[in-house]
Amino acid sequence: MPKVDTDEIIAMEDTHITVRGYRRRTTIPSGIFRYLELADGDVIRWIATKDGTVYVSKLEK
Repeated sequence: MPKVDTDEIIAMEDTHITVRGYRRRTTIPSGIFRYLELADGDVIRWIATKDGTVYVSKLEK
């Protein structure tokens, strides 16, 4: 895991993954949901880098 400056952390929460056949689901933690100001129908983008870092961001409409 890459080093993270703890002064930069706004929210950190853990979730579980549910796998049902070809579907993979996870819950967006409430603190992250509020921080990104997500709402029903919003789209989030997942970006994975070679060093193992994953970024999640809300796409603007």
